[in-house]
Amino acid sequence: MKVFLIAGEPSGDRLGAALMAGLKTLADEVEFLGIGGTAMAAEGLQSRFPMSELSIMGIAEVAPKYFHLKRRIRETAEAVIAANPDVLITIDSPDFCLRVARIVKEDEVEGLTFGHDIPTVHYVAPSVWAWRPKRAAKMAQWIDHVLALLPFEPPYMEAAGMSCDFVGHPVVAEPVASDAEAQAFRDQHDIGSDPLLLALPGSRKGEVTRLADRFGASIGRVQRDHPNMKVALPVAQGVETLVRDLTANWPVQPILIPAGQPDQKRAAFRAADVALAASGTVSLELAAAATPMVIAYDMNWFSRLLIGRLLKIDTVTLVNLVSDTRVVPEFLGRDCTPDQIAPALLATLADPSTQTKAMAATMERLGKGGEPPGLRAARSVLDMVARQQAG
Repeated sequence: MKVFLIAGEPSGDRLGAALMAGLKTLADEVEFLGIGGTAMAAEGLQSRFPMSELSIMGIAEVAPKYFHLKRRIRETAEAVIAANPDVLITIDSPDFCLRVARIVKEDEVEGLTFGHDIPTVHYVAPSVWAWRPKRAAKMAQWIDHVLALLPFEPPYMEAAGMSCDFVGHPVVAEPVASDAEAQAFRDQHDIGSDPLLLALPGSRKGEVTRLADRFGASIGRVQRDHPNMKVALPVAQGVETLVRDLTANWPVQPILIPAGQPDQKRAAFRAADVALAASGTVSLELAAAATPMVIAYDMNWFSRLLIGRLLKIDTVTLVNLVSDTRVVPEFLGRDCTPDQIAPALLATLADPSTQTKAMAATMERLGKGGEPPGLRAARSVLDMVARQQAG
């Protein structure tokens, strides 16, 4: 079996590696081609070019490299058509991946033809349930099958004309610190039985800059009721100096956990009594560690206005969405203020029980305790290819 995979981000690289491992378990003599990172290389993929060339976000970053990326799209599509694989699997990074799939499906590469309609699979469904629902119908022109991370996504994809399987979220397969490791973290930093707040102001410079002062002020207000409270802050790669500068005047100096120390980060997640976090998939990491949370986020005024008009849901927190509850407090846009955040942190510290139930339900619904997501994804791909060949 010949499989062509494309991943453009570190998260996609991890998904791709788990899928490749699953395919090697379930199928004989699998040949991997395509683009990926170090995790996929460890499973046997020799990337056609460095995946880092595709890990670009934002208009300002993409614009100078537009023509180079356009060449890479065409070059990758040509490689897919020339290889004529049994399946093309694109992983997230829709701006690059779906353009490649479009060329492959429409056979726009001059002088090259392929012998059959190459089945196409896209791993990670677009969040059409949240905003821009027309993306699914557009994607269906070039994608045959979707691997969904969230249990409520398949109906949206199927309504657009694609087959879709929920294969589980990778968070359920990631390691979680033990109670002993959490206690060791507390002992190491002389926390004892004092409350520990985990601060997670984001991984990008813009969001850290916007949120740091508000997080610090919120923490200061919580400290009035809990004067012995400690704060831990795992620092994302690339923002170390910025975080150190922006937290220097916080009323509680945080224990900064440098990037590249995953064991310490996991121990902090497990040891914390409550977390104040930026919006994103981090809420699922907190749920995996059974750490109750308050979500706070803001963006520039234009993005706030645009997304506010397009958003179709009443919560952006994945724990709320997956558990079908609204127990995790969230303060977005104009509501992202210490006056509102601090009381929610105090209430969550006082009684986390409703969140505890929702977090457990979230992990169960995301596939915890079942087959690993990579294996489920591989089984879904093989079933889809078999259907295509039979039909």
